[in-house]
Amino acid sequence: MSTSPTTAVIFDLDGTLVDSEPHYFEAGRRTLAAYGVTDFDWAEHTRFIGIGTRETLTILRSEHGIEASVDELLAAKNRHYLELVGTSTEAFPEMRAFVERLSARGHPIAVASGSSRAAIKAVLGATGLDAHFATYVSAEEVPHGKPEPDVFVEAARRLGVPPADCVVVEDAPPGAEAARRAGMRCVAVPYVPATADDPRFAAAGLRFPGGQGEFDAERAYAWLTGSD
Repeated sequence: MSTSPTTAVIFDLDGTLVDSEPHYFEAGRRTLAAYGVTDFDWAEHTRFIGIGTRETLTILRSEHGIEASVDELLAAKNRHYLELVGTSTEAFPEMRAFVERLSARGHPIAVASGSSRAAIKAVLGATGLDAHFATYVSAEEVPHGKPEPDVFVEAARRLGVPPADCVVVEDAPPGAEAARRAGMRCVAVPYVPATADDPRFAAAGLRFPGGQGEFDAERAYAWLTGSD
């Protein structure tokens, strides 16, 4: 793999670049409550971190016997999420520093997320990260969400960089698995502490088991460029 500035970095969004999982949980809770499911809690939400929103709702619809279509549930959840995004979404400080360093040194960068395109745009705008990310791919734009590699492969295509010259930054095991399937190296920064030892993170080239509290932009950049 090249260590020149043409090495591209593809970021997951929620739980990786920004601390938006609480908003996704609340959006999901409100959506399910409207259809009579009142016991959806944080523990259940964490089962789906790293999985596309459509895939998540497909599973929840089946488990709870909801008659509404997945498209109806998806529209409702996106509506609630977009209402919440502008209130308190923050980029993780070291991730912002990493993005700024990559951008300043000419590395192609993109976001590849299970969120809707509208949600990605809203989050990047709310955090000011839109100044760095001209390229982003939603799972709704590809045939399959994570752990399938589609969003990462499409992001690489849009950046004009071969998958082998891409590094993925991920917080969830399904995302790490998607990176592996895409033939990309991975930096793992677990959002849920209990997933730090998940075997799907084992193939990551660089791991920060302590999550965002341990992530270091300088160390990540040194690893990326082979100067560590």
